[in-house]
Amino acid sequence: MRLKFYEVSDHSLIEQYTLTKEQLRYTMSPQASIELIKTDESRHAVLAMKEGKLVTFFVLHEKEGVKPYTGNNQALLIRAFSTDVNEQGKGYATEALHLLPSFVQQHFPTINELVLGVNFPNIAAQALYKKCGFVDEGINAVGINDELKVMSYYL
Repeated sequence: MRLKFYEVSDHSLIEQYTLTKEQLRYTMSPQASIELIKTDESRHAVLAMKEGKLVTFFVLHEKEGVKPYTGNNQALLIRAFSTDVNEQGKGYATEALHLLPSFVQQHFPTINELVLGVNFPNIAAQALYKKCGFVDEGINAVGINDELKVMSYYL
């Protein structure tokens, strides 16, 4: 697997990416995320590619994006994290999260924390993030549908 930043030439991969209604309860679609990226330079779409297929997608949001989650100006927010429904259960989300620290250090050398908000009812995602080294600091934030548990990974 490799992580790469979204480029316009990746548009067809984004169009083919499928999420269920249940997944969309907890995350923004890649298609909607790409629309936001077009007008917000602090958002960076990242594609996790496996054998030429887009299997996992997320956005790294810097600057103002992290403020509801942490007071650390050297943090990056992970948002809109998802795995294509046709690729779930294959370990791709875990693999992408394990590759992320070195990817961030390469492209954002001043960043020392990754932070995310996970919906309280989304127990499976909480377990995934914990398994990948994210720590629940006991901080909550307000999400679109549910309250969010804030989790951090220190680089």
